[in-house]
Amino acid sequence: MSMAESKNILVIDCQTSGIAGDMILGALLDLGADIGKITSAIKSLENPEFGYENIKIEIKEVLKGGFKATQIDVISQSAKKKHGSELVATIEKASKNLKLSTKAKEFASKVINTLVAVEADLHKTSFDDAHLHEVGLVDTAAEILGVAVALDDLELFDSKIYSTPLAVGGGTFQFSHGIVSSPAPATLAILQIKKFPFHGGPIEAELATPTGTAILVNLVDETVQFYPSLVPLQVGYGAGTKEYPGLPAVLRLTLGKALRNVLARDEIAVLETNIDDVSGEILGYTFEKLLEEGAKDVSFIPMYTKKNRPGQIIKVIADQKDVQRLSKVLINETGTLGVRVYYCERHIINREVATVNLMVMGNKETVRLKVAKDADGVIIHVKPEFEDLKRLAEKTKKPLKDLSDLAVAKAIETLG
Repeated sequence: MSMAESKNILVIDCQTSGIAGDMILGALLDLGADIGKITSAIKSLENPEFGYENIKIEIKEVLKGGFKATQIDVISQSAKKKHGSELVATIEKASKNLKLSTKAKEFASKVINTLVAVEADLHKTSFDDAHLHEVGLVDTAAEILGVAVALDDLELFDSKIYSTPLAVGGGTFQFSHGIVSSPAPATLAILQIKKFPFHGGPIEAELATPTGTAILVNLVDETVQFYPSLVPLQVGYGAGTKEYPGLPAVLRLTLGKALRNVLARDEIAVLETNIDDVSGEILGYTFEKLLEEGAKDVSFIPMYTKKNRPGQIIKVIADQKDVQRLSKVLINETGTLGVRVYYCERHIINREVATVNLMVMGNKETVRLKVAKDADGVIIHVKPEFEDLKRLAEKTKKPLKDLSDLAVAKAIETLG
């Protein structure tokens, strides 16, 4: 089968150097976003109603740890910080003035509202009175607006956007309230609200800013440990302004095409434990309990232990978020002393549940089916629900296999 290309994919790789608003804007410029559109959008903030004056924009190519990257720096003579409601109004009015697409306007609004809501909650103030400290100056508005314009220009709002887990750094740093731990309180709150995965390190520094994090969590469709299958078309590098010994402050964006014939994928966990001293009744109960608690699949594999006693390997396939709970079920129900856990990726076929109505010897029965389709929507496998076929077989006295063939044929005819 040929590898036909389809939808665009963007991968935001922030697992090493973290993220900041200027880094992602620089990376989008490096991908080819129109410099003129972005500088015009940022300069539009000089509108008297927004309160920014003499905005200076510097865009240049720099070397960070041997990597060529694009760096953007925005400053304004106006040092007045804005309260939450003021900054929200500025972003939303500027987006409207620029006639951005609906998706771009919604994105910009979500980012600034995320920042303001978090600050208001952290400092126990109202949304309108939230004082944004480090994110109240022109660079925040410029970065949010610039990213929205760049994404619009590159037509990335219609792409599938992935991100690696976010590196937030570690240690302590100076903040407007004094010395705080990394990640900053606002950054951590944003990650918590959006349930976005992150990790500490790889150095002691603040690698993830609140603005960059707010942009990230409102943009990404899915987080992954590893890159999805794609044909890379272009790579963009955005540089931050800080310098770290041994760590290039560079954010990498990879733009590519998805492969239509690549199977869907997800990330799961496999749990295993060896059992040789538990009765069949307990094993049966454990099987049912694991499924009730959310296991995707449970199987028993016969084996012999080191004492040459017959036993079972209990193997459980589960969502990674359910590992702790299902491990506890295995330990509590079987008395096992340990559970092995393997985190892995699996390739799956897109599945859906459909129904067909069968009329056999005057007996009408609705039969549910699991229908598997390839990336082009072509049916490649149909499996009728056993209990539905069983009811019909008992009514008609027809062989179950014949009824299964009939249901599959009807499904293919009905569903194409």
